[in-house]
Amino acid sequence: MSNLALTGGCQCGAVRFRVEGETGRASICWCRMCQKAFAGPFGALVTVNVADLVCSRGQRSTFQSSDAVKRGFCAACGTPLTFEWSADQIDLAVFAFDDPSRVEPAVQLAAEGRPAWTEHLADMPVRPPAGGPAAPVVSRQHPDRDT
Repeated sequence: MSNLALTGGCQCGAVRFRVEGETGRASICWCRMCQKAFAGPFGALVTVNVADLVCSRGQRSTFQSSDAVKRGFCAACGTPLTFEWSADQIDLAVFAFDDPSRVEPAVQLAAEGRPAWTEHLADMPVRPPAGGPAAPVVSRQHPDRDT
């Protein structure tokens, strides 16, 4: 991982964070709890030391998703942010980072929960970028940087 701090936050910008140390293992988890928490086929997470995590704006809310884990999210927009399982380490949502390409998952967890259709994603047709006479979409999403 680069020496540059990793920054990230929620979709609306109410919660922003940065990691001021090295990241641990990044993974994708196919378990049903991650699928529900991320409303997607998997959760992509990376472990960091709690001491290296700085909340630079706002605070996450949490939901106790099991007897051992809390999941953090933005109360304003619902963006999933954390998987909290230890006093010393915390997992952050990879796609909450401003540049998620800097955090590449190295392992899959709970692969038995993977929907069969995900094996064919690379074979699906790709729709070209929208164009034509339709009006462009105006995003209200917070930019991928600190403001």
